[in-house]
Amino acid sequence: MDWFPLYNSLRVAGISTFITFFAGIFAAHFIAKAPRAIKGVIDCVLTLPLVLPPTVVGFFLLKIIGPLGPVGSRALEMWGLRLTMAWYSAIFASVVVAFPLMYRTARGAFESFDVTLLYSGQTLGLSDTFLFWRVVLPNCKQGILAGTVLSFARALGEYGATTMVTGYIPGRTAMISTTVYHLWREGNDALAYKWVGINLIISALVLISVNMLESRYSQSKKRREPILSCPSQ
Repeated sequence: MDWFPLYNSLRVAGISTFITFFAGIFAAHFIAKAPRAIKGVIDCVLTLPLVLPPTVVGFFLLKIIGPLGPVGSRALEMWGLRLTMAWYSAIFASVVVAFPLMYRTARGAFESFDVTLLYSGQTLGLSDTFLFWRVVLPNCKQGILAGTVLSFARALGEYGATTMVTGYIPGRTAMISTTVYHLWREGNDALAYKWVGINLIISALVLISVNMLESRYSQSKKRREPILSCPSQ
């Protein structure tokens, strides 16, 4: 059994999650503080890949990073680097489709953050950078971690956009999702079931991680709530 699809899927998902982690956090932090009119427009644009069909996302990516696209042709001309039909091409597709999940989750965490903590830090003369990394992020870590896990799962299971920009080349661009499809087309159900089982195990672990994070967040939130009722005399 060739394990390259698993290695390639984890590699692409890991790199994509690393990129969406920072991009999603900073975009969410910026949008959370933006005026309402600007927030609505930018939020719609950033969330659009979440509702678009994956093939539509792949089509736009091909028009941008393909050999005839503005970015792809420039990379091919300047560095001789082809941005499609390579294993790293899947990173572009995975980042685009996973980014909205990280962004929306992080934005929800930032918007529920108690801003009085920031005001207290500012009265002590602490910089905005220090407050962001040492106050805001630690208090929003449960939501951010949940967004990170969901982004990883989305990148790992992406098929439509990934197939359009990477194709299927065994040992070079094959991923779990594309491998299952091609095994099914070839009638090799036995091996397809094995890859489906592997994907189910990974997906179950991801869901368990998200549920554990949500449970820990709910418990910590209850512990921080003040006691409103007085003990009976």
